[in-house]
Amino acid sequence: MGEQRDGWRDAWAGGRPAVHIGNVADFNAQFLPPGLDAGQVERRRSQGHHYASMAVGYSPEPAVILLPHHVEGAWIDLLAAELAWGRVELHSGLATSADTGLGMADALRARPALLARIAAAGHPLLPWGLTAGLLDLFDPVAGPATPGPATPGPGPAGPAAPGGAAALAVTRRYESKAASHQLFTAIAPAHPGILVPRQEHPDGPRRAARRIAARAARGATTVLKSPHGVGGYGTTVVTPRQVAEAGGASALLRGLIAEEVLAPGGGLLLEEYIDGAGRLRDLTFDAVIGPDGAVHPVGVGVMAVDGTHYQGVTVGPGLVPAGPARAAEAFGLEVGRALAAEGYRGWFDVDFVTDRALQLAPTEINLRLTGPAVAFVLKARLDDVRGPGHLVRTLDGLPLGARLSQQTLFDHVEGLRARCGRLGVALLPLVPTASYQELPSVGLALAARDTDSLDAAESLVRAADQALGGLFDALAR
Repeated sequence: MGEQRDGWRDAWAGGRPAVHIGNVADFNAQFLPPGLDAGQVERRRSQGHHYASMAVGYSPEPAVILLPHHVEGAWIDLLAAELAWGRVELHSGLATSADTGLGMADALRARPALLARIAAAGHPLLPWGLTAGLLDLFDPVAGPATPGPATPGPGPAGPAAPGGAAALAVTRRYESKAASHQLFTAIAPAHPGILVPRQEHPDGPRRAARRIAARAARGATTVLKSPHGVGGYGTTVVTPRQVAEAGGASALLRGLIAEEVLAPGGGLLLEEYIDGAGRLRDLTFDAVIGPDGAVHPVGVGVMAVDGTHYQGVTVGPGLVPAGPARAAEAFGLEVGRALAAEGYRGWFDVDFVTDRALQLAPTEINLRLTGPAVAFVLKARLDDVRGPGHLVRTLDGLPLGARLSQQTLFDHVEGLRARCGRLGVALLPLVPTASYQELPSVGLALAARDTDSLDAAESLVRAADQALGGLFDALAR
């Protein structure tokens, strides 16, 4: 199974327009711990449905976009003009907040005519990630040219194809931070530049608290991880000072669960904290495993992480020095070969933290699309239509200073696009549906030819978003 540089696009969607399925909440639901109450489950589901708007960037050229929340067509028209797309068929509002608990697979099953049209068109099918519900309807793993639907409609569907079933099993195994750590440990001896953090699996919360307390007494900072988590949920860093201020490790754990930082039940992993700092602290390596099992590198990106919470990424040429980039790619490709041997097909990434000597410590595998995947896809498309050399930065959840309707947000974004354009920066809206939430936000991408322009545009956008509150205050006077 060899690697073909720059071959990821053919391996991913056959170089053709594709169907993008925004099933983020469905994917995440596979890994929710049993101890969550109904409110916690609903918050996780709602966050996933909003993030599913990133489906606009699942491949360089969408043919059909399927989204859970309602999205105005004007957003897609704006992106189509910027990215030189052909006609894009948008189906949104498929799993609205009124349908409590409804996922995208359920929503699609209830629309047999739409399923039949997608199947007949023969486009590659690109979900955020594999789920059993999705495999009851389609087999995205069968290959870009073969949608392979089961009998569409509300009735029972046939069994998933073996390829999809195998890939789903591998996904469920290695999305576990314990299983991924075991794989890292097995692979790392052949990679001198890779440092695998030590990990413990305490048997129950009492033993976990004792181990955290013992580590704190030695002055050690500890990374606490639920076995599964997304975007930083279920992971936190605990210092000896925090243990002391909480009144001990047991009280600290109870507080973290109450604050929904850690998931209740489901076990806890204790991991060595890797001390590091600077721009290259958090890196990601992305790749695609094609239908034939070949692993195709996509690239290395620099993530923005607040504590343990992913905020966005910057990708493009010259961002990561050659040494760390080569180490991340070599290790990530070997992870990919192991995943491929077990039957996984599709997009994956390996995330790293770097120590102060720029050694790489792998922290998790994501067997699905990710925020960085969207940034790499947008970079590829912009290089196609505007020439090579783009840097792309995604800002997945920028806080807004006021709650905005989609139309008001659209007007705001149009103003930002004009102002960023004067800096030589293209602004692409990615997540417009969360602007009227209790904590309103918007997801954007910025594209330029240099990091100074990206930094200036990001500062402009953040300031303008926060200033919205002041504008509405003035109107209320």
